[in-house]
Amino acid sequence: MNKLKTGEFYGTHYQKTAFENLIITDTEYTHSKVDWHYHENPYFTYLLQGKLFESNKKESYYLEPGNLLFHNWQDAHYNRKPPEFTRGFHIELNEDWFSNFDIQITDFEGSINLKNPIIKNLMNKVFIESKINDQYSNISIEAFLIDIFSTIKEHKEKYYKNPTWVKKLQELLVEEQIDYSLKNLSSILDIHPIHLSREFKRYFGTSLGNYIRLLKLNKAFYLITSNKFSMTEICYQCGFYDQSHFITNFKQIYNTTPTKLLKKIC
Repeated sequence: MNKLKTGEFYGTHYQKTAFENLIITDTEYTHSKVDWHYHENPYFTYLLQGKLFESNKKESYYLEPGNLLFHNWQDAHYNRKPPEFTRGFHIELNEDWFSNFDIQITDFEGSINLKNPIIKNLMNKVFIESKINDQYSNISIEAFLIDIFSTIKEHKEKYYKNPTWVKKLQELLVEEQIDYSLKNLSSILDIHPIHLSREFKRYFGTSLGNYIRLLKLNKAFYLITSNKFSMTEICYQCGFYDQSHFITNFKQIYNTTPTKLLKKIC
């Protein structure tokens, strides 16, 4: 079985940036088939464009833009790619990185399909910093990654203790064709709207309104990176009322407008 060493990924790298104890690559997937292999270090894969099928010994994933995976080291897997342009963003971290921040890599075994919009929002910020790549980017990226691992661990520890309505709501919120109103969600879950509003942050780490906002903005982010759609198209695909509402929400999270971001990262 092939072992990929530090910084090695199949495909063509648009950008490969080495920070302290981590390597970030922006890669076009060029292989239609990649047989069983594993990587020397743990890493994240964030699919920005196209589609990818990935399978390990326990699970299989049909990845689309916006999907985010974390792989522990030596987790063997293989890939299949349809004949279309596919682009992925990778962050590879070595053993010293985890040691420096007292993060136990054994807490994150195997492959993890990360759906939490808070985690994806942090990953978007890592992507932006990798494009800025100035003297402050390394410390910013490290801070975002520490938050990501903390959120993963916290979610993992809470998941099996969560009430049934929390698990059902997690599934509901990732569906795009749904009325996100408090009234509708509480009706589906058969709980009181006040209880849902009050308890949401306890289990999801933020308010219901902000959680939904992040879901929409995460989708907007990968649509922007594809550079295929106008800002008007992105605005309506992501469920914003108008461009003004879209830009205001986007700027609130990323401290820049969608147009300025596009110029910076593409």
